Amino acid sequence: MQLSDTQRRIVDAVDAAFDRQIETTRQFASIPSTRGAEGPCQDMIGDLLRERGYEVDDWHIDLDDLKDLRGFGPVEIDFSKARTVVGTHRSKTNGGRSLILQGHCDVVPAGPLDMWETPPFSPVVKDGWMYGRGAGDMKSGTIAALYALDAIGAAGFRPTARIHFQSVIEEESTGVGALSTLQRGYRADCCFVPEPTGGALVRSQVGVIWFRLKVRGIPAHVFEAGVGSNAIKAAYHLIHALEGLEVEWNKRAAKDHLFSALDHPINFNPGIIKGGDWASSVPAWCDVDCRIAVLPGWSVADCQKEIAACVSEASRTHRFLANNPPTIEWSGFLSEGYELKDADAPERVLRDAYSHVYGGKLQDLAFTALTDTRFYGLNEGIPSLCFGAKAERMHGFNERVDIESLRKTTRTIALFVAEWCGIEPA
Repeated sequence: MQLSDTQRRIVDAVDAAFDRQIETTRQFASIPSTRGAEGPCQDMIGDLLRERGYEVDDWHIDLDDLKDLRGFGPVEIDFSKARTVVGTHRSKTNGGRSLILQGHCDVVPAGPLDMWETPPFSPVVKDGWMYGRGAGDMKSGTIAALYALDAIGAAGFRPTARIHFQSVIEEESTGVGALSTLQRGYRADCCFVPEPTGGALVRSQVGVIWFRLKVRGIPAHVFEAGVGSNAIKAAYHLIHALEGLEVEWNKRAAKDHLFSALDHPINFNPGIIKGGDWASSVPAWCDVDCRIAVLPGWSVADCQKEIAACVSEASRTHRFLANNPPTIEWSGFLSEGYELKDADAPERVLRDAYSHVYGGKLQDLAFTALTDTRFYGLNEGIPSLCFGAKAERMHGFNERVDIESLRKTTRTIALFVAEWCGIEPA
């Protein structure tokens, strides 16, 4: 599809600044913003927004303000330094449709550093990819959105609608960063989250439940192990039972109108296991942190009951746990799934922008992870788009994002903003 003169100027402006965009992305991804350490990233975003003349709101998150809101998940870390940063562009004419552009700056732990080919927080570009923790998920998307807005200005225009550029935390564990923006009062006619989707539009995404199994055994010297009860072995009994629940939930998912096309959309993962104090002692304790997905329309509360019932039933069939049942703690995400509906207008604009940049038809994606779009769609009825670049090995070693797909994503966001928000000569 041929570009108009205005569109060509915007796309050319993206390309002209793309080397700077990659360098900014590299700097952003070099900050090790794991959970509780996101402050320097929020400082950088605040500085970038102020340099560009945005009205910046930078505040500490108060969990007491959020705990009764839909989608809140419990936070177990020191949250005294947790912040959200929002930069706002306000138009005097206010002639277009308002927009939230949002990215998260928190990243998951890197794991053993010697298992990376390059240091996770020293991003490198090679063979058309940028490597580094968070380069894909999703610091490159956040910077792409910022440079998409820059391109509109560099092309000689400015948006005619209000735009909130939001940098949040806790996307990887509870989502309360995004929830804090709603509590603060930020709203728009559309939300756009440039997570790495491989150039597809997320049509439907799972929700997630985090929980912790706490098993308590009886310690003993190993020479008389039979008089004790091994908490680690008992925990494995519960894990096997929950794998059975995973099978049952995938059978249920096979009837879903979108996820039925996927082979195994519900994934249960025992992600952290801690237990015992001494190799020659029967372990008296074991904690297992788990994650399981739920589909859109499934009740989180009902799924919690099913998890608890599964653990209870498995305990009844275990010699020790039958009389010493484990406890369950809900330790993070309590998130519903989200399906994009009633979004014809922003979808049409995105599909048009996509066709100009990529050619062809934008594909829909049933996503087996979750994104922050759910809060805006479910809590406020704001149509929430999730679309972004191609990334690989997220949460794994040698995470990377494809550079050319990042260029195309930036062009697409810029054209989307120009059409959705409207533009006028600067």
